[in-house]
Amino acid sequence: MAYRLKAGESVPEGVRRIVSDEIEDAAVQLAGKKAKNRDEAIHEARKSVKKIRGILRLIQPELGGTYRRENARLQEIGRKLSEFRDAGAIIETFDDIRKKYRAELRNHNLASIRRGLVQRKKEAEEKAGIEKALGKIAATLRALGKDVKGWPLQTDGFPAIAPGLRNVFRRGRKTLAYARKHPRPENYHDLRKRVKDHWYHVRLLENLWTDVMKAYEASLKDLETWLGEDHNLVVLRAKILAEPDFYGSDKEIQRLLILIGKYEKELRDNSISLAERIYEVKPRAFTKRLEKLWHAWQTQPESMKEPERTIP
Repeated sequence: MAYRLKAGESVPEGVRRIVSDEIEDAAVQLAGKKAKNRDEAIHEARKSVKKIRGILRLIQPELGGTYRRENARLQEIGRKLSEFRDAGAIIETFDDIRKKYRAELRNHNLASIRRGLVQRKKEAEEKAGIEKALGKIAATLRALGKDVKGWPLQTDGFPAIAPGLRNVFRRGRKTLAYARKHPRPENYHDLRKRVKDHWYHVRLLENLWTDVMKAYEASLKDLETWLGEDHNLVVLRAKILAEPDFYGSDKEIQRLLILIGKYEKELRDNSISLAERIYEVKPRAFTKRLEKLWHAWQTQPESMKEPERTIP
């Protein structure tokens, strides 16, 4: 399954193909037919939902009221999947902290905290009836998939995506400026959302990539990863502080909180530095750059176009 626009197909055709593929892949994941375990299935399905929402924002100017309806449906699906995914993600983040700061922890492996996180995850899944819940989400996705053919998409070529590219990039610049001025967790999380949308748009245009664009995409991936890890740290801290007695002794809790703060600072410093480089160009100039690459790609001989590949 290729998450990118292809030569030889119109933009409306490409959008419908990609969205339909992602919907089907998410539904199959939730049915347990691809992933090695349930946590991985939820993670992969959630990624597919985010990819689809990224495409929706790319073509939002043309979708009109359809955008609001479909985005709301996908947002609710994403919210439900997040309830299951976040519990697993913060355990992974906790393990990353133990590994990263092994020398500082020495003989303190914070085992009681990890046991508590695992137990709370299990309890939440049992309370929600996770198997039945995932089945309902898969059915909702497939129902949404039936509507994709009716999306009001008419515009083709670069004009079909230029407004969305420019608008999302502009929102990213504004969100970065606000996060620098008000460095609060929720603002870093908003920045991550805008970076992720932009990253998905660049991935959709993989066939346009020069060496510079490949490096640019890698930087976006790093930035999205750092900001995602920062959000997981925020969720982990809140979970521990909500019931500290459940997770262990005061000393163990304080050790973890100190390390969370240390890791947060590193991630946020690195993220802001990289985001400033990514968003230093103006939205119109960035869109013009991609437009030139688009036209160069469209006019090159078929023999020069890259064979089918898939980005993970």
